[in-house]
Amino acid sequence: MNIKIIMDYLSELSMNNNREWYHANKEDYKKANAEFEEVLQALMMEIGKFDSSILHNNPKDLTFKIVRDTRFSHDKSPYNPAFRAHISSKGKLPVPVGYYLMIKPGNQSFLGGGLFADMFKEATTMVRDFIVRNGEEWETIIHEPEFEKYFTVQGTALKNVPAGYGKEHPQAEYLKFKSWYLEYPLKDEELNDTETFLVKAAETFRIMKPFNDYLNKALVDFQMPAR
Repeated sequence: MNIKIIMDYLSELSMNNNREWYHANKEDYKKANAEFEEVLQALMMEIGKFDSSILHNNPKDLTFKIVRDTRFSHDKSPYNPAFRAHISSKGKLPVPVGYYLMIKPGNQSFLGGGLFADMFKEATTMVRDFIVRNGEEWETIIHEPEFEKYFTVQGTALKNVPAGYGKEHPQAEYLKFKSWYLEYPLKDEELNDTETFLVKAAETFRIMKPFNDYLNKALVDFQMPAR
């Protein structure tokens, strides 16, 4: 298990982001991807020490493709030089929320959690309504000293409190949000020692867990839209 193999491959892909290079180096992709799946398996074992709900997952079911959808993008490079995964009790679906990992050279790696999917209006409404009813619990979680040391709640937000919610509500600023997520950035050198990284990542996710649990209580009745 060696994250350097992953980083070296992604660095090369970043400099040669074209289909010809990708297909000529497909074996290197397979090696890097296999390493990433090993990292995910080891990370799940660490997370499982405080959240056993994720242990049934198969790492290959948690990963996202590196092929980009360029149809609506000015950037036509065909690949995203990053390995990404979302670990939750229901795999990589955005709900229930879980633990997100992105490995990307150039100090662009990060550990994430919470609700990233602001395209699901029903999910947004559920979380807003839950914050309205459980504002004190929200404040306790996001202002816990250990949490504040690592995280600031981020998300796409409206300029004003949406209709139907009180502008004077104590959590009015968070009611403007359409998504609520956390990101903990990682420098490239933090990935040099795989074992040290795994311990650090699991500890970061442990601190994140009460935030995820809160959102998952809000989203307990959410149904993913049928495709």
